[in-house]
Amino acid sequence: MPKRTRFTTWRPLATAATAALLATLLTPAAAQAAPSGSEPAYSYEDAIREAVWVDTGLDGDRDGKPDRVAVDIVRPRETARQGRKVPVIMDASPYYSCCGRGNESQKKTYDAQGRVAQMPLYYDNYFVPRGYAFVGVDLAGTNRSDGCVDVGGRSDIQSAKAVVDWLNGRAKAYTTRTGGTRAQAGWTNGRTGMIGKSWDGTIANGVAATGVKGLKTIVPISAISSWYDYYFQQGAPLYDSGPEWLSDYVDSPDARAKCAAVQRKLVDGAPRTGDWTALWTERDYVKAARKVEASVFLIHGMQDLNVRMKHVGPWWDALAKNGVERKIWLSQTGHVDPFDFRRGAWVKTLHRWFDHELMGIDNGIDREPMADIERAPGQWDTSRVWPPSGTRTATLRPDRGTQAGVGTLGLHRGHGTASFTDDPKLSETDWAAQIDKPTPEKAGFVTRPLTRDLRLSGSSEVTVTATPSTPTAHLSAVLVDLGPATIRDYADAGEGITTLTDRTCWGPSTPADSSCFKETKAKTADVGYTVVSRGWADLGNHASDHKGSPLTPGKRYTITLDLAATDHVVPKGHRLALIVAGTDQGLIDPPADKPKLTLDVSRTSARVPFAGGATAFARATTGAATATPDATFLDGVREPRTTHRVPEASQ
Repeated sequence: MPKRTRFTTWRPLATAATAALLATLLTPAAAQAAPSGSEPAYSYEDAIREAVWVDTGLDGDRDGKPDRVAVDIVRPRETARQGRKVPVIMDASPYYSCCGRGNESQKKTYDAQGRVAQMPLYYDNYFVPRGYAFVGVDLAGTNRSDGCVDVGGRSDIQSAKAVVDWLNGRAKAYTTRTGGTRAQAGWTNGRTGMIGKSWDGTIANGVAATGVKGLKTIVPISAISSWYDYYFQQGAPLYDSGPEWLSDYVDSPDARAKCAAVQRKLVDGAPRTGDWTALWTERDYVKAARKVEASVFLIHGMQDLNVRMKHVGPWWDALAKNGVERKIWLSQTGHVDPFDFRRGAWVKTLHRWFDHELMGIDNGIDREPMADIERAPGQWDTSRVWPPSGTRTATLRPDRGTQAGVGTLGLHRGHGTASFTDDPKLSETDWAAQIDKPTPEKAGFVTRPLTRDLRLSGSSEVTVTATPSTPTAHLSAVLVDLGPATIRDYADAGEGITTLTDRTCWGPSTPADSSCFKETKAKTADVGYTVVSRGWADLGNHASDHKGSPLTPGKRYTITLDLAATDHVVPKGHRLALIVAGTDQGLIDPPADKPKLTLDVSRTSARVPFAGGATAFARATTGAATATPDATFLDGVREPRTTHRVPEASQ
């Protein structure tokens, strides 16, 4: 497939007519020049509010009838009267009734006629007056929809894809859940953008991966790109349950009564062995990235320990390979919406993105830097492309140090061995806090203090050659920036933000639907180290990421652990550490045994992407530098505890 240019500005009519068309669409009176952005020209209070039920073509609940999903719509009344067709912003979610959306857990509410009164979040308040329709879709098996939740599978994705098809005249919809009166979408031009955080953003990824026509852009926030990677990494279990728990969590009462067969498939298809199955293939959107035609504006927290950064690297790289138009924001937060960590800039940027992608307004966003990266709380850098030009992988080598149990990290091959014993009660915070001390549960390797800043950007991998003492063993590999910093406290309950009592408003309101939301501020921590990137694996998966096998105690095995993507600058005077250990408490489950593992240091390495590659690393680790600090206990954030098993806000 030929490569596409990074952005394509849509022109609905010939260029000479574009300015007049958009000016007429977006303002009450004709304008003399093309607008720089859509303006709030339409009444939100008088907007049309309606519900339709779209036929998905599936019968997931096996009641002999095609499943219909509920679609709640808010759209400008004035454009409908004038016969003008509007684009659509859509959020397809399982959370509209069970759990709520956003930092304040808003749910849909309805008036006496069954029309949506409160649509969660601010999208409808802000964008409907600007000439957009907003559509909130209840995934199959949730709220007012038929069918069953299958956690990212065919039913989930078809729930939303069918709506895009209906908006473009290719599917059927009805005015009621069971009736026969058809509903038409003649009010829209079919140009649809999907947005959503967590599971909602995951659905946007999955629908884009079908290549459905009419979907022009997606904005996935903290979203999953492959459901296997939500539950496992290279055989290592990240949670003590599978997708059947999550399905039951969001199912409507009607779905729980009808969907036992789907629940059984989720159990059988996701064995706790961590082996890859057909269930995971169906839920792997990365493999279908070649079908993606929509542009992608991706937002993720680099310290998200719910939907982890592992979901960013492979998806982003696959989109790049396919020439997909892309933009990315990476924050220091955990599982947090940009509305709650960079509100004003976020709303402005999202507005410009949708104007460009859905209304065809040439506002210049396509000529701006691709990436925004948060370097410190509230402090952002940009990169023209991401990862930045000149980023190359350097192979770092661990070696034994002058003190037993405290190794070095550099460019030259090391020698000897290093040993540790898995202690499931300890985590990456325990290992990093005592990096300069020999402790029995980790093997740590550290550079000398840097003489200049060193930027990591992209995905790393760590190859480990280890001899286990037991038939089962789990491995963790962690990159750590050793040095004082003020960071967002991602391990706090707010995952890097504190919610305040004052509110700001983002559009007009009605008595039932306020556009005003609680303000937030950064929740920070002063630390002596920062975990930069993480990866985990079951050593039994040494021969295959997809299938594990028992280990032979005393036999040497080699495995490569994939570390999550990141973008982090290790400042001058800090050190970079590689830690290899067993169970990362709170982030992976322990193996059946408590093995001792012996590393072959000469056959262990880390491949890390640096701006400037190995040359930049060599320059930063040579020359005059401050002395290596004495062994001390380093303060960090509290240990990670991802007890939630729901890809949603944990606040």
